[in-house]
Amino acid sequence: MLDALIASGCRSILALGSCGVLEKLPENAFLVPTRALRDEGSSYHYLPASRYIELDSEVLATIESVLKTEGLPFVPCTSWTTDAFYRETKDMVASRRSEGCLCVEMECAALAACARLRGAAFGQLLFTADSLACIHDYDARNFGRDAHEDALLLGLRILREM
Repeated sequence: MLDALIASGCRSILALGSCGVLEKLPENAFLVPTRALRDEGSSYHYLPASRYIELDSEVLATIESVLKTEGLPFVPCTSWTTDAFYRETKDMVASRRSEGCLCVEMECAALAACARLRGAAFGQLLFTADSLACIHDYDARNFGRDAHEDALLLGLRILREM
């Protein structure tokens, strides 16, 4: 889908979405991935193999500037991108934590790789939803529902600045 959007002329892409947290963080908090651990398949079809993909520093600066202007706290982070959510096991979560991952999501690495190959600007704004911080006591919480509207409005502001 991102390939088609870029081919249609989209040059600035911002992904908004929820993420699971691997550390104790409140629900509905904003996270800004600065890099993503590539634990999915799609990104490897766009860029050579590497453990991480770094996100666009200019887009990161724009996202952070808008959040600061709005007076909203956020946490820059390393995200774990995986498309195998049933394999978010106790050992895997511990391993990703040890690599510095603060959250888990399903798209960041693939979208960043596609955008980089196609020469488009890409960034991601996440809000915290469920929690894997205590792997023995999974907490679905409210899946970040209270952040949906705020994230959408922030996304529009960020895109205007990109």
